[in-house]
Formats: sequence, C-alpha cells, structure tokens
Amino acid sequence: MPELSFEDIRLATAAGSPDKPSEDWANASSSLLVVLDGATARTETGCVHGVHWYAARLGTALVDLAADPGMDLADVLRRAIARVAAEHPACDLTHPGTPSAGVALLRADGRYLVLGDVTIAGIGADGPFALVDPRVEQTARPEREEVDRHLIGTPEKAAALIPMKRAELAARNVPGGYWIAAADPEAAEHALTGHLDVNVSPVALLTDGAARAVTLGLMNWSRLLYMAAAEGPDELIAAVRRAEASDPLGAKWPRNKTSDDATVVLAHRR
Repeated sequence: MPELSFEDIRLATAAGSPDKPSEDWANASSSLLVVLDGATARTETGCVHGVHWYAARLGTALVDLAADPGMDLADVLRRAIARVAAEHPACDLTHPGTPSAGVALLRADGRYLVLGDVTIAGIGADGPFALVDPRVEQTARPEREEVDRHLIGTPEKAAALIPMKRAELAARNVPGGYWIAAADPEAAEHALTGHLDVNVSPVALLTDGAARAVTLGLMNWSRLLYMAAAEGPDELIAAVRRAEASDPLGAKWPRNKTSDDATVVLAHRR
C-alpha cells in the first residue's frame, strides 16, 4: 500500500483584533498538520515572553520532533513542552498563569492528538465528526455564566472575566480539571489520541475562533467542511467574521470577545 500523504493543503488564519498579534499558530506539510491555539492571558503570567511567543516556539518544536515518524505523538508533545520550558528558565514557569496553548496534531497515516479546545473535523464512513477536548469548557461554569450575562465592552464584563480566568487556571493541569500544553510535560499524558480511518478526507484542524461557525449555530460540521473545501478556509473565517460583526456586543451570541483568533488548515489525503 502506498504511503499516505496530505494533498491540496490550504491554510487560513486571521487575528481576532488588529491591535495584537494572533496567538494561533499553524504548520502543514504532506505528512503532518499542526494547529495551536494560545490561551488568552487575563492575569499575570510570570513570563516576559507572552502567549504569542509560546505558541510559536511550541509549534516549531512540535514540527521538529514529529519529523521522526516513529515517535508517538504524546511523546512528541511531552518533549516539545520540555524543550520550550528550557528556552526560558528565567521566567516563573510555576506561575498559575504561565503561557499555554491548545494543540492538535494529525499525521497523514491518521494518528492524531488533541489537547485543549482545538478541533479535528472530517467526514468518515458514518458521516461528519469533530474531535475536540471538552474539559476546559467544563470548568468554572458559574463564572462563565456570570460573564455571559454581560455585554462585550462593558465594565461588568471586564470585571467578571477576571474571576472566571482565575477559576479556570485553578483547574488547569490538575486531576479532575483540564489539561493543556504549558510548562509541565506531564500534560501530554492526558491528551486525546487515536487513529482516524484512512478514508477520512477532507480533514480540517480549527482553533475555536474558526469553530465558531458551528458553535454559534451558523452551520453544522458537514456544511463547514463543504464550505472550506469548495470556497476555501478564508471564506469560512469570513463567514464567522460577518456573523460576529452583526452582533458586536454578544447580545445574540454571548462570548468573551467580539472576534477571536481564527485558524483553519484543510487537507485531503491520498
């Protein structure tokens, strides 16, 4: 059987705000798709580098280590986290707010890893599916509900976001909470891993800013994949941006910010 590879790869990304660089990061080749979603920092982090730097450094390390096709993806992530931690030892890597990122990796042979709220979507024999780690959204629920009561841009919203983030951070990388790539390599042991059927094509990796196309109710996963394949990932993100612009304060679709960083990688397998 010939070796599988990704073909017709398309990547689109857009920052959520013109005032700050995107904290998403992506890379795509014929053998590996990688998407990271840096977690928004709303408190002190103990790090001078920031989330944008962390996501870029971790993504680069993942691509480098995953070049060995025999390495298990959880081991790839574990080693990448350790490598980046070693790159900034002067920062307080024990700080509860230390920079972090959600991660999705997909090899052309179907092996995948998901940690945090980055989605792998595709169409298989049983129809469309989406693989995402739901654990982060299951934390700080009372605080999230309080945030959703207020409109974007109001002092009340800004004030409610701080206790929400603190409650979320208290549940980060601890038993019974959620796991995400930060400074502790152990998080890799809690990633969701598996193997997609070789016939699943196309496949898409999306940060949650792009997955809003589904989570806001604009379309289902089948329509999302069709739009991304037929019209391109850029148009998918544009559809999300049009919806967000129609509800800038979050009255119709409660959310933490009008627009989030959005990234889509779409590929077919041959």
